[in-house]
Amino acid sequence: MSHHPALAKGRVAVVTGAADGIGLAAARAFGQAGMKVLMADIAVEALEQAAAGLRAEGINAVAQPTDVSSRDAMLALRDRAATLGEVSILMNNAAREGAGGIFADPARWHATMDANFWGVLNGVQAFVPAMMEAGWPCAIINTGSKQGITLPPGDTAYNVSKAAVRALTESLAHDLLATGGRVTAHLLIPGFTYTGFTRARGVTEKPAAAWTAGQVIDFLLPAMAQGDFYILCPDNDVTRAMDEKRVRWHTEDLILNRPALSRWHPEYAEAFASFMRD
Repeated sequence: MSHHPALAKGRVAVVTGAADGIGLAAARAFGQAGMKVLMADIAVEALEQAAAGLRAEGINAVAQPTDVSSRDAMLALRDRAATLGEVSILMNNAAREGAGGIFADPARWHATMDANFWGVLNGVQAFVPAMMEAGWPCAIINTGSKQGITLPPGDTAYNVSKAAVRALTESLAHDLLATGGRVTAHLLIPGFTYTGFTRARGVTEKPAAAWTAGQVIDFLLPAMAQGDFYILCPDNDVTRAMDEKRVRWHTEDLILNRPALSRWHPEYAEAFASFMRD
């Protein structure tokens, strides 16, 4: 399988949220490609165990406990990465579960935005200026969510945080046109994936509908190689065609002046169901 040129043997990949799930699977894949991997996470013990596990597989993995919501911590992560070599991959993957609806505790809202949005912005601001000045191919991968696109009711804070990640990453990709394609940005949009988030809800076995984190990364790498920006993952229950129709319906709320989030509006239930059937 061909790779994005940023996946280069001997260079450094920085992955946040790397103690488990998609971040750990990404760190493993980058390491198997011959990269040095700097793994960051706020869960110190789990991070150390994950890095040790990769080292046991022959991967050059270094752990650095990091609170991505702290700009100073991300600058320290950048400085640590520089001691390892030339950074060519940045994966801003760290996130937390949301804070409930609009009227949830403001402290929970701040915690969600601090990790899910500010963590990504801190990573971009810490690493990307040097990547733009470097003389080698680089890539930035920001982990978004389908919830940040179609905004299903319920976990509003999480939706808002991931919508902000989408907007930030789109703007970043445009700004990186100045590098002539040497530095690229990619928005990873996972489907239903069995991760630590799922286990934290008491689900001890992978649901049949879910992908593994490894499947998400197996989908990510060839998509990056062919230059995709939007990396929209299916899962075992939702196909690409279904995702496309849901996104189209959401976008047409604005174009057709329907009520906001009409997909869940009782007066549009049959129209949406018919749209999906057709």
